[in-house]
Amino acid sequence: MEVDRANISGQTVRFGVRQGAPGTRPLLVFNGIGANLELLAPFAAAMADEGIGVIAFDIPGVGGSPRPTLPYRFPGLARLAAEFLETLGIKEPVDVLGVSWGGALAQRFAFQHPDQCRRLILAATSAGVVMVPGRLDVLAKMVTPRRYVDSEYMSKVGGELYGGRFREEPELLATHGRHLAPPSGLGYVYQLLAGTGWTSIHWLHRVRQPTLVMMGTDDPIVPVANGRILASMIPNARLVTLDDGHLFLIARIEEVAPIIRDFLD
Repeated sequence: MEVDRANISGQTVRFGVRQGAPGTRPLLVFNGIGANLELLAPFAAAMADEGIGVIAFDIPGVGGSPRPTLPYRFPGLARLAAEFLETLGIKEPVDVLGVSWGGALAQRFAFQHPDQCRRLILAATSAGVVMVPGRLDVLAKMVTPRRYVDSEYMSKVGGELYGGRFREEPELLATHGRHLAPPSGLGYVYQLLAGTGWTSIHWLHRVRQPTLVMMGTDDPIVPVANGRILASMIPNARLVTLDDGHLFLIARIEEVAPIIRDFLD
């Protein structure tokens, strides 16, 4: 990904672009909590092989985007994303993918800025506080960014956290860990606060974009039941399940990329 920085309404944002085939519509990706651009590199490369370009930015306080003075909520982040697209000179609607925490932001963006979102992909995510919760011992480990700053801790708990292939293939976890850039402590807290009390359940029926909901059947963080809720509430949605865990976008990229390409086509 080509990495650069932009000033958007006084907020410096670090962003990355991976070009697709000429004339194709880009895929705007909202990453998971605490996750930096580099973690998207394998996914972006696989999508580029399918002819689809990827654009993404580090959420303020994560990766290379400085932390703002005050906390934010999802409506403000959705507005930041809309201004980000305008800054890049993208005038046509883009396709949007949100994974985990970023799936909440993707829902909000599609609802709040429907003219800038053509199709919506929700991966390993939920409708917010009404979600069917994951395992409590796993969720407790997600409250802090320790896994991002302590590689030994990540090696110890990563399989339990993410499930799927990460349980049995430590080399996959090690490869994932090499791309990690620790978020600032307060930046991680801001992301947690953005989702506190948030839910999309009361307006999901007004999301009109064709929507693909993707869930892992062995996801300790966001159980697959949450995908069924999303697919049943969004009028033009369908659910695809994958035999993997929370990070199936990485672990099953060879299987996932064609599914996404076919949906966007």
